[in-house]
Amino acid sequence: MTSSPRVLALSGGVGGARLAAGLARVLAPEALTIAVNVGDDFEHLGLTICPDLDTVLYTLGGVVHRGQGWGRDQETWHTLDAMRSLGGEDWFLLGDRDLALHLVRRQLLAQGRSLSEVTQDLSRRLDVSHRIVPVTDARLRTRVHTVADGELGFQDYFVRRRCQPAVRALTFEGAEEATLSPGLAEVLADPALSAIIVCPSNPYLSVAPMLAIPALRTALRVTHAPVIAVSPIIGGEAVKGPTAKIMRELGVEPTATVIAELYADFVDCVVVDTCDASRVAGDPRFAVAPTWMRNDDDRFALAQACLDLARQRKG
Repeated sequence: MTSSPRVLALSGGVGGARLAAGLARVLAPEALTIAVNVGDDFEHLGLTICPDLDTVLYTLGGVVHRGQGWGRDQETWHTLDAMRSLGGEDWFLLGDRDLALHLVRRQLLAQGRSLSEVTQDLSRRLDVSHRIVPVTDARLRTRVHTVADGELGFQDYFVRRRCQPAVRALTFEGAEEATLSPGLAEVLADPALSAIIVCPSNPYLSVAPMLAIPALRTALRVTHAPVIAVSPIIGGEAVKGPTAKIMRELGVEPTATVIAELYADFVDCVVVDTCDASRVAGDPRFAVAPTWMRNDDDRFALAQACLDLARQRKG
């Protein structure tokens, strides 16, 4: 008996979570696995903070702040305000509802559970039926090497300094030794895997940490499943975040062509927005679809377009 087709999505934070939510509308829970970047994770106030995992959890759980795309809806800030009044660290925004998840995660990790096991538990508590897994259970940390301020931890660069320092390089501490999480390894080895979708997350800050794990990049190179990537660049800019800024600082123009080159060793097709159709006309590396996800219908339509494209490429 043949098993049902399965799809793997590789996701960072906001942009990735939005497409993951679209895929979750199209696909049954048993058909979709979402593997999430952990290079952004860090320890703060004695807690393990997993921003990308939490954004995907909140989005699929229907409790994300819709305006921001991250954090909890109906958030309050009493704890942070009290910490500020006591002279405590207040640069990283932890709302009261968000803080509750981090406290539960700390408790579960302290019991000796892996990040995969904890994420599965949190998914259940947030009524998320689709499978969300970290890309690895090992410690993986993005390090940002800046022109003027030296080497910074990711959240120091991204939140405390608001992405202002110019970037000259990125490294991924722990990537070489990291192994794939059990859930990710299992879906990559499944003969029923029918598509891999690289979500429109920042290719340098969100996707690159995952690809720095040798086992993942190798698996993407040899997989029988079509690999479809969605470009986060629309009309020469990023919809959200510092993608275009970082690309320029690293000496490349923010175009879908650069995205295709970054993923050239494993990607079958890069989806670009309709406004960029003329820039990629006649290039077989690209397909065109509306990629700006302003609402749930946009997410659903882009997810469907990616899956249709994967079926065409596989055929």
